Parts: sequence; C-alpha cells; structure tokens
Amino acid sequence: MPYAYDPDLLPWMARIPRLSIVDIEQTRRDEKDLFAGTPEYVPPAPVETRDLTIPGPRNAPDIALRVYAPANRTGVLPGLVHIHGGGFVLGGIDMSSDEATALAAEVGAVVVSVEYRLAPEHPFPAGLEDCYAALTWTAANTAGLGIDPDRLAVGGESAGGGLSAAVALLARDRGGPPLRFQFLGVPELDDRLDTPSMRAFTDTPIWHRPNAELSWDYYLGKGVRGTDGVSPYAAPARAEDLSGLPPAYVTTCEFDPLRDEGLAYAQSLIQAGVPTELHHYPGTFHGSTMITEAPITQRMTADRTAALHQALHPTP
Repeated sequence: MPYAYDPDLLPWMARIPRLSIVDIEQTRRDEKDLFAGTPEYVPPAPVETRDLTIPGPRNAPDIALRVYAPANRTGVLPGLVHIHGGGFVLGGIDMSSDEATALAAEVGAVVVSVEYRLAPEHPFPAGLEDCYAALTWTAANTAGLGIDPDRLAVGGESAGGGLSAAVALLARDRGGPPLRFQFLGVPELDDRLDTPSMRAFTDTPIWHRPNAELSWDYYLGKGVRGTDGVSPYAAPARAEDLSGLPPAYVTTCEFDPLRDEGLAYAQSLIQAGVPTELHHYPGTFHGSTMITEAPITQRMTADRTAALHQALHPTP
C-alpha cells in the first residue's frame, strides 16, 4: 500500500533494504551487505574503543563487550549500556558500532555495547540475561571504566529498545543496579501483535508484520506468542506495574508496525508516575534513520542526543 513518507526521505528510499527474516541464516550472511549503503559515521572528536569479555550468567558462555569512550575525557562520565537492535535475531556490536560511537561522542558518555546471544538458537531469556549481566558488570566496574555510578543508563532501538525496557524491569525487581535513565527507541515490546499499526503495516520497509511474527516466534518459541503466561520480561507491554522505573525517553515512527505498542508503553509509564518524554515522528518508518542525510533523521538524532545529555549531564 502507498505511504505518505516524509518528502525528505524519498530521494534515498532506494538505499533501504527489503529485509526478510524467513531464512534467518541467509539473512545473517547477507546482513553486512544489506546495510552497506549507509554513510560511515565520523565522530566530531576521537572515540576510543576496547573489546573485552565478561562471565556469562549462570554458567552461560562469556559475553563480548565493546567499550566506547571520548578520547579527551576528564574525570568520570555517565555510562550507557547499549543494546543493539535486530528483532532478537540479527545484529551485533560490529553492526551497531556507528550508533555506539555517536552516543559516546555526542552525549559524552562511556558506552558499553553488548554482544548478547541471539534467537532462535538462544531463545528468551538468554539474550535478556546477557544484557542484564552486562549491566551488573558495568555497575560493579564503574571505577575502572571511568563511569559515575550515579549516572548509569540503558538504551537501544527496536529489539534493543524492548530489551532495554526489560532490563529496566529486571533491575527494579532484582534490587539493582540503580538506573538513572532508559532510552527506548522504536521499541519492540508486545508479542500479542494486536495493535492497529501492527495489523495495518504488512509491507513497510525493514520491519513489517510478517517479520514481527517471525521475530517473536524465534524469540519465544513457535506457538508461544500471544498466549497466556508470556513473561513481561520477554514482552514488557505485558507488565502490569511500571512504577519505580527510571525516567524514559521513547520514540515512535508513523509507518512502523511497532508504533502503537511504543505509544501505549510510554502512556503506561506516564500513568505509573515515571517521568517520560515521548517523540512521535510523522512520515517516518522503522529504519528510516538509516537515511542520515534527511532533515527528519537529523532532528530525530538531535532530539535523542539532547534527551540523553540532559538526563545524564543534569544541570547542578
């Protein structure tokens, strides 16, 4: 069906890949080429990176992390545990390097990017437990990382946004680590797939209902999505109590099947008394931020940077 995309996105629409996760192994082999058209991000100031591994949760395999930090930093900085997107089945710290670099450079933060286990080989809760283990390790090692322990956040986009919401729930319910902020970019939150946007958008770029169905089947196991008893740590939209969570920044895109679950989650956070900023962007779609030259994308990025900077560098 035709969509009224923002006119500034139209000149670059040919760059957007037609992503399908029906054959997940083939998509993984093609992943780098699928997303190769995006210009490489060049930070305004040097960012240092280092790779390391930490113990996995409950005798699981070690977890690879990549730490990004402004090269010219002085003193401690806020920390952000960054969780990449990819529908729970794609992506990794290499594919999300530009985003993590931008967050470190432009927010002025130490960013810890997590190589969590992917479904379907490792269904829920494997990836989530890896992300939570990365948060607890980061909190325990703030001194060595140069992070202020009172300014620790979690964030990501798409499945990374959903996992970030789940990590925030776990941190609350397991008694820590305390979080200053959660960034939930176009988050994947609801396995029930019953919102108007999820029903309507079956052929949108990058993400659409067919991919969403497969994503949850891979993550939860076939036949589980939409049934009773799915954990709110798997699908945070199912959480009945959102009180006591850290302040949130939530984004949604008009022509994204995930739109309505993001809007509803933000509203639920507000109703639970959680300070929440919501930005909905008309004319955009899931993955339209790949078109970095478009003014709407630049505004979305600037809004995100400003929100994170304000939360993690509060004015005394």
